[in-house]
Amino acid sequence: MRKPTSYEIMIGSARTPPAQARSLLRKAIAATLRRHEVKDARLSVALVGDALIARLNRTHLAHRGSTDVLSFDLRDPRTANGAIEGELVISLDTAHREARKRGLAVSAELALYAVHGVLHLLGYDDRTGRAAARMYRREDEILGSLGLHGVRGEPHSRAAHQP
Repeated sequence: MRKPTSYEIMIGSARTPPAQARSLLRKAIAATLRRHEVKDARLSVALVGDALIARLNRTHLAHRGSTDVLSFDLRDPRTANGAIEGELVISLDTAHREARKRGLAVSAELALYAVHGVLHLLGYDDRTGRAAARMYRREDEILGSLGLHGVRGEPHSRAAHQP
């Protein structure tokens, strides 16, 4: 008998995005977890501005400037049992700027960042060409399953992601 999935996804923001964007974020995260057969997950998503994500990027990765998403794996390796526990920090400023530049809805851009961040928590890496291509293909598959075809586009500020 298969154990049912249990996903706890909390989204917080000083500037609350529209309900449609929050709903799509949850769907994108859940789709990513389901595709990887994750049964238990507790994730928080913090939507922040460029200034805060730049500080976190510098503090945790020693990278200068803002980025689109940072992933923090909060699992205790001794007790994780395959469960995912983490935090995604997503720049709402970057999402607005990139969505406008690329002609996308902000909710689609946020979904891309959420999928990208969760993939990092699942062990994907985008530091080498081959690994990045694999990760980006997976993003396209997941976003496409949500009806978001062609959202991935070219990577832009993907210099950082997981401390």
